[in-house]
Amino acid sequence: MTAITPSAVLFDCDGVLVDSLEAAATAWDAWATRYAPGFDFRTQIEHGVRAADTVATLVAAGLRDEAVAALDEAEVASAALTEPIPGSVALTSRIPSGMWAVVTSATRELARRRLAAARHPVPSALVAAEDVGRGKPDPEPYLAGAALLGVDIARCVVFEDAEAGVRSARAAGAGWVVGVGDHLGTVVVDARIDDLRSAEWRDGSLHLRG
Repeated sequence: MTAITPSAVLFDCDGVLVDSLEAAATAWDAWATRYAPGFDFRTQIEHGVRAADTVATLVAAGLRDEAVAALDEAEVASAALTEPIPGSVALTSRIPSGMWAVVTSATRELARRRLAAARHPVPSALVAAEDVGRGKPDPEPYLAGAALLGVDIARCVVFEDAEAGVRSARAAGAGWVVGVGDHLGTVVVDARIDDLRSAEWRDGSLHLRG
């Protein structure tokens, strides 16, 4: 078992706290029939980046604002299909409220709905897609998360499930990066766990079981 005593914990949302894969696939597949025929969410999506950034690679410039708005609406409509990642609710419920934040590539409305559907407390410290000028893998999102909590990013532990998110955390200077799940590719993390059943908050420290 590994023990870490951070100043704060920064969680990605989708794939770390919530399982939104089917919810997202439902929305993206319906959206793609109109705006990006031939796009297959399950095999072609780059996890961890903002939806608007992906749409920009798929849709002509003159149609992008409409396409992003349509996708946002579809994802919010399917958010109720979201489930908690095993162990995640127990973990977020035990960390003091001022010591953790969510740093997500989802919009604020979508993140709040998915967290609520998965029975998570929605933290006051939430960095969403519209809160940053540059999304993951840029360091801006995780720097913003640490700033919201008033802590040094070097004293934060980050939980991430995607390459873009890990690169963002590393570029920001996060003290520890914990990889969750099996979509991490070749990025280097400080610890790797299957889900949050392997993480426990106890006596002011984060305990990880390998």
